[in-house]
Order: sequence, then C-alpha cells, then structure tokens
Amino acid sequence: MTIRQFANLCGCNPQTLRYYDRVELLKPVQVDRWSGYRYYDGEQALAFVKIKNLQRAGFTIEEIKELLDRDNQAIFRAFEAKIAEAEERLREMKEIQKSYQSEMDKIRDRINEVRDRISQAMSQYDPQEEFGIGGEEYERIVSGIAALLDQIDEDEAGRFNCKEDEDSRDFLNDPDYEIVYEKHGWGRVKEFLDEFSNLRDGEEYALRFRVDEAKDACGMAFANTILNILLDRNPGKKKTLACDVRASEDGLNHFWFLRKKK
Repeated sequence: MTIRQFANLCGCNPQTLRYYDRVELLKPVQVDRWSGYRYYDGEQALAFVKIKNLQRAGFTIEEIKELLDRDNQAIFRAFEAKIAEAEERLREMKEIQKSYQSEMDKIRDRINEVRDRISQAMSQYDPQEEFGIGGEEYERIVSGIAALLDQIDEDEAGRFNCKEDEDSRDFLNDPDYEIVYEKHGWGRVKEFLDEFSNLRDGEEYALRFRVDEAKDACGMAFANTILNILLDRNPGKKKTLACDVRASEDGLNHFWFLRKKK
C-alpha cells in the first residue's frame, strides 16, 4: 500500500512515516526507484503501534530501535523500568518542591550576610590616604555599592567579596589575559592610579594585588574601592572588572593590571 494508505491505516500523517524512515525506525518495504514512492506492508502497522507507544512513553529513538524486535514480555519489562524511572523523578520533584522555600530563604540570608559584611567593611574604611579620594567621593562609591547590592543575587554579591574568595581565578597564569601594567614595591595606590585607570570601551580587565599586612586586613573594602573608582572614572563604557586582593609573601606591595586578549 502507498504511504498515504498506510498512514490512514495507522491513523497518522505521511510526514510521521517519512520521519520514522529517516531515523530508521520504520522503513518502507519498497521504494520505487523512478518515482521515489514509498510502499508499506499492512503487517508493518503492528511495528508502527509499538513505535508510537514507546515514543509516547518517553523512550529515545535508540531505545526504541533496541526494542523493535523484542517480544511483548520484553516490551512490558521496559515499560515497568520506564515507569519506575518516572516515579523516582516524580519523587525527586516533590522533594525539591518541599525544600524550595527553605533554599530560597537560605540564599536570601546569604545575600544579606554578604551585603552586611561589605557595608560594614566599607563604612569602617578610610580611603583618603590609600587612594587620594575625599569623603564626598567615597560616600558616592559606598552609596553606589549599596544600591547595586540591593539588586543582585547571591552569586553576584559574592563577586564583591574579593578578599575571601579562596578559589579566585589566577589571571596571571591565564593565557587569555595579558599584563598591560604592573607596579612593585609601592606604598599607596594613589601613586600610580592614573597610569591604568583609563579603560577601553568593551574590554575585560583583571586587577591582582599582593599587599602588606595592613592592606590585607581591609582587603574587602580596598578591592571594592578600587573597582568603583575605575567604574566612576569610566562612565558610559562597557567593561568587565575582576579583582583579587591577598597578602604578599614578601611583605611588599605588588600590582598587576591585566586585559583579556582579543
């Protein structure tokens, strides 16, 4: 019978049969070499029913191929396994539903914890000696950070906690980044801030500080201050900034300014 006749017999459309042919689930018994017409045998309707039901039950194409030549007993065992899999997935979904609110509450608590820690560190920090900025500019920076923290999720809040991120990315050994400026043995950032603070539009940058004990003690506020100074000095530019502040091994101050390669 023609593909249309066979489709009518099976209660489907010819497109479905062409798809089954293409994925080698149900091939016609004959294809006319001149016209390309497909012809099916009526007995193939049994295979169609098997394919359709297995597909509706969620079996993959490869799984169906393995079951096509199996007897009904094997098919029913496969259905039982698939049902057990679905029941386990349903059980997991119910558990997720039960824990959803508590997980949301935990994340919110973590966000608030990060926000409070950053706000406290910033309020206790005096940036004038280190960065050469006045109280008014610093207040603007602190207000900007507070406003931003009110809008971000937990993962993003963690990005401001530069000092305590033990798994911070090692940009110095990252082949995708290149050093565009570095300074060693310096006393205050204000001594060389102007040498790297003009950022290019659309670039990705990373700042790496290895600092003395005093600077390391206020590393969170230190990092957030320098990042926001750079943001403030480059308005309207699209940019990505990452910062890593840690204690140096030699007790001296070191700085590397890196840019992602094009």
